[in-house]
Amino acid sequence: MHVQGPVATIRSPMSDWLIRILRPAAFAWTRLCYRVELEGLENVPANGAVVLTPNHVTYLDPIWASVAIERRIYYMAWDAIFRIPILSSLVRACGAFPVRLQGHDKAAMREARCHLAAGRALMVFPEGGRTTTHQLMPFKAGAFRLALVAGVPVVPVSIDGGFDIWPPGTVFPKLFGRIRIVYHPAIPVEKAPENADFAELRHRARELADEAHDAVARSLDPSRVPKRAHAELRDTEVNA
Repeated sequence: MHVQGPVATIRSPMSDWLIRILRPAAFAWTRLCYRVELEGLENVPANGAVVLTPNHVTYLDPIWASVAIERRIYYMAWDAIFRIPILSSLVRACGAFPVRLQGHDKAAMREARCHLAAGRALMVFPEGGRTTTHQLMPFKAGAFRLALVAGVPVVPVSIDGGFDIWPPGTVFPKLFGRIRIVYHPAIPVEKAPENADFAELRHRARELADEAHDAVARSLDPSRVPKRAHAELRDTEVNA
């Protein structure tokens, strides 16, 4: 399967400066207000391309999941955010780029491949949106196709506690709470051949998505995992 090469992406020194200013403040805020607990941070590679795949419960997830990571992170983010003038400029400066939640967004995928080709860390929320039911949703395969095409590892990330801090339907998050972030061991990914059959690539991406989903689920309260998925996870552990 032929994949179009990445396009050029500009990395602004101004945005690097902004990140250096904001990260310590954001980290102090999460420590003070949300008593964030971090596990497995050493599983995030210090350099080289990687795809991080957290579950998604609140608008604060990108901050919680990346504030303790010292390297720059780039994000696929909901395109509606980029229609808000001031917020759009801020999230772009922080490394986010828009993706449509519906359909296949070729422009977003090209930009994602560009970041991976440049050896950067890319964060994608594979549920495709925030959960509104307190339940972990199935992972879509797009992020994992990116990993296969680029041949880069995937680091699943579990975010636990966010739903209680900012439930759907509330305008603002609670001022205090407790968050637990778990960075799971990286899943090595072999680069797919350029002439790979689309069906085979889709199958491999689906398997990788399920593996990442299972890793995330293991660090969540069982009540947050749908019964069917929880039963499949239990069977996997028994047969391992």
